[in-house]
Amino acid sequence: MAQDQVTNGKKVHMISLGCSRNRVDAEVMLGTLGLKGYRVIEEPKDADAIIINTCGFIGSAKEESIETILSCGSLKEHNPKLKLVVTGCLTQRYKSQLAKGLPEVDFFVGTDEFPRIGELLEGEHKPGEIFAKRSHYIYNANIPRINTLYPHSAYVKVAEGCEHQCSFCIIPAIRGKLRSRPIDNIIQEVEKLAENGVKEINLIAQDLAAYGRDLKNDTSLLALLKALVKIDGIHWIRPLYIYPENISDEFLEFLATEPKLLKYLDIPVQHASDSILKSMRREINREGLNKIFAKLRTRIPDLAIRTSVMVGYPGETEDDFRQLKEFVAEQKFTHLGCFTYSKEEGTLAARLKDQVDEATALRRQEEIMLIQQSISRDFLAGYVGKEFPIIVDGVSEESD
Repeated sequence: MAQDQVTNGKKVHMISLGCSRNRVDAEVMLGTLGLKGYRVIEEPKDADAIIINTCGFIGSAKEESIETILSCGSLKEHNPKLKLVVTGCLTQRYKSQLAKGLPEVDFFVGTDEFPRIGELLEGEHKPGEIFAKRSHYIYNANIPRINTLYPHSAYVKVAEGCEHQCSFCIIPAIRGKLRSRPIDNIIQEVEKLAENGVKEINLIAQDLAAYGRDLKNDTSLLALLKALVKIDGIHWIRPLYIYPENISDEFLEFLATEPKLLKYLDIPVQHASDSILKSMRREINREGLNKIFAKLRTRIPDLAIRTSVMVGYPGETEDDFRQLKEFVAEQKFTHLGCFTYSKEEGTLAARLKDQVDEATALRRQEEIMLIQQSISRDFLAGYVGKEFPIIVDGVSEESD
């Protein structure tokens, strides 16, 4: 995910797994490493140090993280001086277990201490030492950062942690409570990105609509957006990850009328059965979902909506699943991802009875995606013959 930054110094290879919020943490690490004279390279086999920024959200993500660690660890056979560092959510969640089970790792860094990566790489410490104290850290505009998305697009994390208590989710335990960055600090970061040629800003948090609530002043997502659209050089702003129950009329009106705001929302719904939504501890029911999506489409007819749903949640009956299928078919989301439930220790859902077997969950996932496949085909057909403004940064790795 990285590119050469300087012409000398020790060589480091970064692998960032998981979500875009994790990517921002990796970019901050790259920026701080640059201050220490490290050169970022593409090939792990040529590196003096490899940093794996892990995801620990669900089972498949944890498996990917462990497989990546073991694969990179094998490079020590040919390069005994190689330093292997594991950072991120997996470390924060499984500190002692990882240290015992992965002796090839030189040290571990959690979600609050990653800005220290440069000094830790250069310092002396015990093999397998853990640096994962909870400090409720959040990065700021004064910390150097290397954008790894595209030359003209970047993620900006405006808040860390989460105020929601969804029964299936371990994020609050890993990342802590909601803590928002001041608006002025976010403006400074976006201005720096604009000076470096970034045209599109993708705002991210666990729930953007909750931004500012912890600061107990006038800070809010709407206030932030009104400030960001005034920054010269920024053409597009994309707000990502907004819980449906928190979409205000004021935000909707600004989204509809402000040309710099992309007419695109990422709104996770998870399910459409009231009984499952209640068990998930979601703060909205199916009727509420229908109302908010109707309001969104009435006010912004060309709005693109992305969502995610979950199948195989404990106690999900065939009737619950039927309701979800009906909802997906009725709503016709522009983009939809369907995930199978992952039983995560430490969550309320993991203690529930009536766990759904994997085969049933996978079958339901396939059925949902077949419905969405037909919807997506119709959407794509509707784009034929139309023109849209775009940003071209080069050839995609997927089509190269």
